[in-house]
Amino acid sequence: MDEFVFAPQPQPWLTIKNSQKKFPIHRVYCIGRNYADHAIEMGHDPAKEPPFFFQKNPQNLNESASFPYPPLSHDVHHEIELMVAMKAGGQRLSYDQAQASIFGYGICLDMTRRDLQSEAKKLGRPWEIAKAFEHSAPCSPLTEVTNVNSMASGEISLTINGEIRQKGNLNQMIWKIPELIISLSQYFTLYAGDIILTGTPAGVGPVKRGDHIIAKISGLDDLVIDVV
Repeated sequence: MDEFVFAPQPQPWLTIKNSQKKFPIHRVYCIGRNYADHAIEMGHDPAKEPPFFFQKNPQNLNESASFPYPPLSHDVHHEIELMVAMKAGGQRLSYDQAQASIFGYGICLDMTRRDLQSEAKKLGRPWEIAKAFEHSAPCSPLTEVTNVNSMASGEISLTINGEIRQKGNLNQMIWKIPELIISLSQYFTLYAGDIILTGTPAGVGPVKRGDHIIAKISGLDDLVIDVV
């Protein structure tokens, strides 16, 4: 007799650069407004806010070369982010434990139905309808931590049809990578397979069908996608 009443969905996973192995995804955590200039452009004071988090679904991560424009929205925005993949977890992690828990890095776009998010904010409702829709996290393969620098600094940028829309440096993060992991581990038990999206610099804006997007972070392979 089968153990389940119906076949469970397949385990979501990411490709690992130069490896035949796959990285199984557990949860996807995202931090809001982690670059001061982006916090300001969204109407907030970065000096007064502790880190806050929301989630996407593991199935939202998408290594396809295309991003299907989602339904029920007319204002979908791009947000380039450094993606951190965890190989270990735990609760109330120390700084050293947080550093040691990192498996690798990638590039991810936190695509956002901004019109639906703005309406949810007005009504005091959660953001999942704007953040956790299908294909909402186009991403690159992972590069293992041993093959890159600490990612504490480095250029991060996004162009659409050859025009620069977002440009910054990883060192502009308000909350650095180990601090994000430590903070998350106060609220959640972290596990191997968790993904953390670390925030976006200023310049977020709309995409449309036919757009060609190139997302870059120093030390990582480019993420190239088309909006369809």
